[in-house]
Amino acid sequence: MRERFRMSQPDANHDAPSDANQPLVFAIDDEPMLLELVVMVLEPLGCRVRTFRDPATAVRAFSLADPRPALIVTDFAMHNMNGMDLIRECRQINPQQKILLVSGTVDETIYRNSPVKPDAFLAKPYPAKQLAELVKSLLAR
Repeated sequence: MRERFRMSQPDANHDAPSDANQPLVFAIDDEPMLLELVVMVLEPLGCRVRTFRDPATAVRAFSLADPRPALIVTDFAMHNMNGMDLIRECRQINPQQKILLVSGTVDETIYRNSPVKPDAFLAKPYPAKQLAELVKSLLAR
């Protein structure tokens, strides 16, 4: 039986019965409800979703992941590390990593002059369909 998302659990692994053909997505956000939304949108698309409330924990898990996730979906504004820092650290490990940055506090100008950029940006609040379409597009690249 698949593990259910529990609000009290800071980091949850939403792997369905192991299917290596399903793309693995890391979702990082310090808001549990937003992580739950990502899981609810992406699992029906056939994604395995691993959630993290702490970006440093996500970076550690990313560095150990084999295989690496097909996509990282990260918030910008988090308590101890912002999304751009997370992108920078993950790209040092894997420069080709696909990353979607989401934010309700900044826009795309936040990375205009940065040497490291996400593959796509999505402003919060966003419709679930918009997230689904963007993820499908990124995974197809």
